Amino acid sequence: MKYKMLFVLSLFAVTLWGQNPVSLIPEPEKMELLAGQFALSASVKLHAKGEEAVKNAGLFNRFLQSRYGLSLKNGSGDNSIRFITDTKMQAEAYQLIIEGGKITLRGNGAGLFYGVQTLQQLITGEQTLTLPNLKIEDSPRFAYRGLMLDVGRYFFSVDYLKHFLDMMAHYKLNVFHWHLTEDGGWRIEIKKYPQLTQKAAWRSSTQYGNKGEQDYVPHGGYYTQEQVKDLITYATERHILIIPEIEMPGHSMAAQSVFPELTCSGEPIAIPLTWGVKEDILCAGNDEVFVFLENVLSEVIDLFPSKYIHVGGDEAPRKHWQQCPKCQARIRAEGLKDEHALQNYFMRRIEKFVNSKGKQIIGWDWDGMFEGELSVDAVVMNWRGEEVSIAAAQRGNHVIMTPYKYLYLDYFQSESRQNEPISIGGFLPLSTVYNYEPCTPKLTLQEQKYILGVQANIWMEYIHSESKVDYMTYPRALAAAETGWSPKEKKNYPYFLERLPARLAAMDKAGQLFRIPEPDGWDSVKLENDVAIITLKPLVEGAKIYYTTDGSDPVAKGTEYRGTFRTPLPGSGLNVKCVVTLPSGRSSAIYSLKTTQQ
Repeated sequence: MKYKMLFVLSLFAVTLWGQNPVSLIPEPEKMELLAGQFALSASVKLHAKGEEAVKNAGLFNRFLQSRYGLSLKNGSGDNSIRFITDTKMQAEAYQLIIEGGKITLRGNGAGLFYGVQTLQQLITGEQTLTLPNLKIEDSPRFAYRGLMLDVGRYFFSVDYLKHFLDMMAHYKLNVFHWHLTEDGGWRIEIKKYPQLTQKAAWRSSTQYGNKGEQDYVPHGGYYTQEQVKDLITYATERHILIIPEIEMPGHSMAAQSVFPELTCSGEPIAIPLTWGVKEDILCAGNDEVFVFLENVLSEVIDLFPSKYIHVGGDEAPRKHWQQCPKCQARIRAEGLKDEHALQNYFMRRIEKFVNSKGKQIIGWDWDGMFEGELSVDAVVMNWRGEEVSIAAAQRGNHVIMTPYKYLYLDYFQSESRQNEPISIGGFLPLSTVYNYEPCTPKLTLQEQKYILGVQANIWMEYIHSESKVDYMTYPRALAAAETGWSPKEKKNYPYFLERLPARLAAMDKAGQLFRIPEPDGWDSVKLENDVAIITLKPLVEGAKIYYTTDGSDPVAKGTEYRGTFRTPLPGSGLNVKCVVTLPSGRSSAIYSLKTTQQ
């Protein structure tokens, strides 16, 4: 499938839902609505001042051409859109004023780009295009606003990754964490070790079910260094930083499968065909392991301009280390207490090498990570409890918050699992993602400054298609984007739900897949004198709801919802089901309504 740049060609603004005059995600830092509106037509002129301004004016004009068939000419004066480069502004900040028959967008670098994304979302109408008069002053709450894609477990094409980056950019997400190596596959070309992509990038089958079921279909793939460079350029143009991850010492069986000398036993092992934490990890007592990793990291560091290199670090069982003569000799030679300390030695040794190349490491939080000599320059990616983030911030380490309870997008989105595709487990609805607060009050205001930002993760154990990535990612990634960008005091879940329908309608019109949310009100049916009072709103603009009151299939037998209705409550309880159908024709799962009381 050929993907196009969403912020240029795909994310179309639509008529706004309800009474909300502006539907922006993420919510701006400051916004003042003014009376009136700006009419966008062929008579409007474009005026750009500064190199970045010219680039972003051209970006906006290409969007208008592709979406509306409207091409604006250069000019100035009244009835114009001005793009101004202001180098005094923060890099990601922008100011947007629509007033008096003019639009003025001012920013510096990424700020102008983000202002263009906001302009795109503000356009309403089809034949007659308008934008509301307003003033916006906007900048992000956090510097780090990321998504992680686990291509190590399942490979996805460069075209799809570009599409993924387009979606990130439109919602002002600025870090793509690229999980490139795993037990189940090695995905990046390393010229010194061609066996990694000739053999370690491929496996004979993939587990698709929670009970170990296999598809017996060969799977694999990798990214050449030229493809990596191309994707980095593509991301940079969209103000997205790509951070590569090379997992160690665990989650490394793909590399061990072609280089048995990296194992503690020295015996050949196979790429595993089942998911889970494996006991085969890199041998910490073998200097050949460090030579291998330094050679790999050298090529990775040369490829990626990011100052951060992610080196994994978590889920590394130490059973083989306890039995390995080389690892035990290392413990004695270095005066280490135990295998716990051996892992800290391993990671600190890698950190010193990465630092010698002018880079800093990021690591998943692992058991006892602060008991060794990990430097304060190391960044902690906190996926477990907040106790880790507290310890890290108090120690002086920067932290990226990515707790599994709030930001693991491979978790189920509904408690009715029979209506959902197979997932790894857990339950993570949109509301839980949105309501997450990264800065615990257990940290002082000074300590909270060590929280770099947030990241949502899409792990691929049970996600084996582009459409399923999209289904699991959206709209939850939009909630995470607002957490990363918008001020804490501006976050409000009911208001988010007011703004969401226009954005999801834009995705639907663009052909972008997402999980169709349950309609607003589905879980709060009121009961009054044994009568259910049902009021619903679709969370996609222009969608229709079809329902049944006897538990039958609403797809086949549903009545179109046209407003609040009442239905007697039988002795067996409420049995109302509904389905949401989008303007594109795509339908949701079947949702069973819930009451607010028993």
